[in-house]
Amino acid sequence: MEGDCINYAKKCHKCQIYRDKIRVPPSPLHVMTSPWPFSMWGMNVIGPISPKASNRHRFIFVVIYYFTKWVEAASYANVMKSTVSKFLKKEIICRYGIPERIISDSALNLNNSTISNVYSQFKIKHHNSSPYRPKINGAVEAANKNIKKIVGKMTETYKDWNEKLPFALYAYRTSVRTSTGATPFSLVYRMEAVLPIEVEIPSLRVLAEVKLDEAEWIQS
Repeated sequence: MEGDCINYAKKCHKCQIYRDKIRVPPSPLHVMTSPWPFSMWGMNVIGPISPKASNRHRFIFVVIYYFTKWVEAASYANVMKSTVSKFLKKEIICRYGIPERIISDSALNLNNSTISNVYSQFKIKHHNSSPYRPKINGAVEAANKNIKKIVGKMTETYKDWNEKLPFALYAYRTSVRTSTGATPFSLVYRMEAVLPIEVEIPSLRVLAEVKLDEAEWIQS
């Protein structure tokens, strides 16, 4: 099956367009620790994307948990300071708990009094990545690049990219990350996600969970 996948990717036009261009060797990896789950996040913005999506969105706000490379993202017409504040409270703090620190670049929509109030309210430390040292926030930049590639490969008509974003996140979370040697999903949930192919051609764990043998699955 691995050989079939490799051959398919070699013949896929979009895979060739959006694949990584290998020019320089990767940078050395460094050990990272986490004082508690979801303790350190990085955030950044993709865009403006042209043409706009069918719902007139032209930006993607991306937040990544550094330790497992888990990504949350959403599309917006504009990423305002109120947008960032609501996203942090609703999608990060209320779902994953209060982080120890958040890292961002120096963009004004990510650095303002509204966002500072959120940090103060929840005792979160904030750090800006230096424009002269982009590798500090490199995990977010890498996530941005991968999400753009996945969306590009999955998009049938370019203006529906906003509708493909949840599927791009699913693909990213269930793909092995080179830096960790595991999928973000498995590091967060301590098991792999059930993939569509496992439902079409049931794996042993799917059969075990639903308590069906192969004959019963085929008949159903």
